[in-house]
Amino acid sequence: MTTSQVQKIETEFPIKADAKEFYDVFCNKTHQVAKVWPDIVQSVVIHEGGWGTERSIISWNYVYDGKACVSKEIIEDIDKEDNKMSFRELEGDLLNHYKSFKFLLHAVPNKKGGCMVRWTMEYEKINENTSDPHTMMQLVVDVSKQVEVHLISKGC
Repeated sequence: MTTSQVQKIETEFPIKADAKEFYDVFCNKTHQVAKVWPDIVQSVVIHEGGWGTERSIISWNYVYDGKACVSKEIIEDIDKEDNKMSFRELEGDLLNHYKSFKFLLHAVPNKKGGCMVRWTMEYEKINENTSDPHTMMQLVVDVSKQVEVHLISKGC
């Protein structure tokens, strides 16, 4: 019998958009992500609570590895002062491969403008044959960069 444990992968990258504006899209205007990159994110819908509030439940319809997928998440933690938040999977395609899955976002302002975006994924594999979610991390990075392009085009 094997004991599974929570693992994590992280990535960090600079963007030219303002940290507060970037964070605001994911925290308070999450539904706009579908407008930013509709080919990949078809919709983001709120089921309970309100945008930008802890314990709210949202769902994403998105394309991952060429397949239509769904994710239902609860917003666990929000720190608007420090531009941090976390989303934990409740239902959806990711839970076909992982016992638990959590996304953590932190947008850190740079002194010279722009920010560093830090995404962390904490997950527990169903079994040892389950791969680490590197392709999901790449999707999150790609979505983040589309949000950056959107914000810069708006002059944020």
